[in-house]
Amino acid sequence: MVVGSRSARPKPTSAFLRRQSLAIAALGLCALLLTLTWSPVASAAGYIWRNVKVGGGGYVPDIVFSPVEPGLAYLRSDMGGAYRWDAAARTWIPLQDANPNPNYRGVESIAPDPVAPDVVYAAVGTYHSEPAAIMRSENRGETWKVIPVPFRMGGNEDGRGLGERLAIDPNDTSILYFGSRFDGLERSTDRGDTWKKVSSFPRSGLGLPASHRGTEAGISFVIFNDSRDARGTPSRKIYVGVADPGEHHLFSSNDAGQTWTAVIGGPPANLLPLKAALDSKGVLYISYSNAMGPSGITDGAVFKLDTHSGAWTDITPGKGTKGPAGGYLGISVDRQHVGTLVVATIDRAGAGDTIWRSTDGGRHWSDLRLLSKRDVSAVPFLLWGQKESNFGWWISALAIDPFDANHAAYATGATIYATKNLTDADDDKTVNWRPWVDGVEQTAIITMMSPPKGPYLLSGFGDIGGFAHFDLDRSPPMFMHPTFINTNNIDYASLAPNIVVRSGTHEAHAKGRTATLAYSTDYGKSWTPLFAPMPPGYTEPKEVPYNYSDPYTDAAIVTSADGRTFIVMVPPTPVLTRDRGKTWISVKGLPQGGRPVPDRVDSKRFYAIDFSKSIIYASDDEGAHFSSLPTVGLPSDITADQPTWREDAWPLIATPGEKSDLWYLSKGTLYHSTTGGRSFMEVRNDLKIDVMAFGKAPPGQTYPALFAIGSMDDLRAIWRSDDRGKTWVRVNDAQHEYGRAFRCIAGDPRIFGRVYVGTDGRGIVYGQPAK
Repeated sequence: MVVGSRSARPKPTSAFLRRQSLAIAALGLCALLLTLTWSPVASAAGYIWRNVKVGGGGYVPDIVFSPVEPGLAYLRSDMGGAYRWDAAARTWIPLQDANPNPNYRGVESIAPDPVAPDVVYAAVGTYHSEPAAIMRSENRGETWKVIPVPFRMGGNEDGRGLGERLAIDPNDTSILYFGSRFDGLERSTDRGDTWKKVSSFPRSGLGLPASHRGTEAGISFVIFNDSRDARGTPSRKIYVGVADPGEHHLFSSNDAGQTWTAVIGGPPANLLPLKAALDSKGVLYISYSNAMGPSGITDGAVFKLDTHSGAWTDITPGKGTKGPAGGYLGISVDRQHVGTLVVATIDRAGAGDTIWRSTDGGRHWSDLRLLSKRDVSAVPFLLWGQKESNFGWWISALAIDPFDANHAAYATGATIYATKNLTDADDDKTVNWRPWVDGVEQTAIITMMSPPKGPYLLSGFGDIGGFAHFDLDRSPPMFMHPTFINTNNIDYASLAPNIVVRSGTHEAHAKGRTATLAYSTDYGKSWTPLFAPMPPGYTEPKEVPYNYSDPYTDAAIVTSADGRTFIVMVPPTPVLTRDRGKTWISVKGLPQGGRPVPDRVDSKRFYAIDFSKSIIYASDDEGAHFSSLPTVGLPSDITADQPTWREDAWPLIATPGEKSDLWYLSKGTLYHSTTGGRSFMEVRNDLKIDVMAFGKAPPGQTYPALFAIGSMDDLRAIWRSDDRGKTWVRVNDAQHEYGRAFRCIAGDPRIFGRVYVGTDGRGIVYGQPAK
């Protein structure tokens, strides 16, 4: 895998984006009080919710220690909310699981109060296409007051590693500043309850971009220099960094934000200030790059400014040597030792990124990459099939504990590392790092299945491949040989569940022919690559970018109930193999766009849907030949049901343990067939369903329970039906909303009531009835 590419997010489906927009609109813009807890809480249906443990897994733009209480720290994620470190419990606590707004998952900035340790603020807004908010907590994130604001944010857009944008005046904590991306500098004088643009600030912002995919860097950081000011009065000296193009990028105020002037000097104007740290002597250290990042940076520098004399000094590590291209992002100072600081490189091509450490104000530097060892035994996927884990990439989060100079942390595109012996680097001794991710699950899930034997769950992730979860409380090794960036679909043989197949997106910039298909005969523990024949006239590119979209490389795979037949949906004609890929034959008679669905009892039987004619095709010879059935009962027009993206759930599914039993999902409505697709009956209820799955049958019954992600009366939630879809009960609750960013679902066939839900940012959560 190529450094700097893993944490790009899987493309959301258009349906997912529509559901997100509707959910946000339904929530309105009024301020509301959200009560959030981290401990398992039973829902109205008697459910307890937990995370399936993987550990980290996504990009964390920043870690911020409390300046007033030892052991208190916060981290912000780009799509999974904020977390607080609980030193007593030795775990990170998710702080936004009760948040129902999908756009509040991406945290643009976080600010613990510099005087009151119980108070913390967060600026939330995943994408600038939807409204954002400032949140204030009086109890360390247990509950929040959510204050909608008129300016937009981009917590999961380029430039999310800048900061911190949100700052609290340490002399008068009722005053807050927020450096926005699009609307200049914003100020509140009532603890965030109301906000007003600072009209005197020279840079008013570039406004919202014309394209929803574009963004701006805007104001990158706000820092108070309060050492000479009296408590209870506003701090007079403030520094603000601006990462938009322009002649000047650093501005200061000497009169508590009433007037502003550009700070002259520093690096060339093409370099943008991304992050900064001020030490107790009034020296401001700034990391610069020629783009907002976290990708696309090719140049950078590190400068310090003596705020008393106004003198600038270039302290760029390795200056004067021909080092690798790239810039600088994460930066932190040691509060115990003036002149000691660390700074991280960003996008260093070839050589990989590192952290530089200086104990003399930047005159001399040590390369921590050369001194570091990483123990990832508790989070084995970080090995990515190698002997050693990668030092890291996209290091915007970098922090030295203000109360312990030996304790430092940095985050990458996939994890958070922490050390307890940082100062050993001063004697050229080894610095030991371990993942600091207990409690953090910051991933997007694409697909899941829960087999009747073997692992409780088979999962497909964005960015980190997939896993076989034999123990839900332990981080498992990643699917390997081959390694996928994304696992797009998984299937298992229902009568021989040790046989598993998967398809996925191969490594970023992979060279040569790389497998995007694989099979396992041991429940997903080990894998064998599988290569389907290329379509006539097709040539795979020699080098492809991350998340490359192509009908051949994206082809899904399914297996028959006995695991003997594999069918791969290569265009224009799917192919099958019965000898593990040694020979292949073309599938005959499938409708255009048809995707075989195996019967879960009859190994010879497959089904497919013809979206143009609203009929079912079936095969009784292990998928070799399909013919149409005289189908009745489906809607007359189902063309809009055909998935257009490789991660979309297929609308036709077969019921485990039931021969000739099919379900079809059309525009939120379920249709059920017990005749192998010859006839369907509409199942009428008040639930508009997005995705459905099967679980263990209720006590005293043989037919599986149904689980669904769906909406009822504008409430998007997780639901269960014990009567074949006639009635539904909600199984999550107001404490377990997860931003309502639900992507996929799987019921457990072994434990009644247990359901797994793949989220877009909070990993896999699972719930089951309390006992």
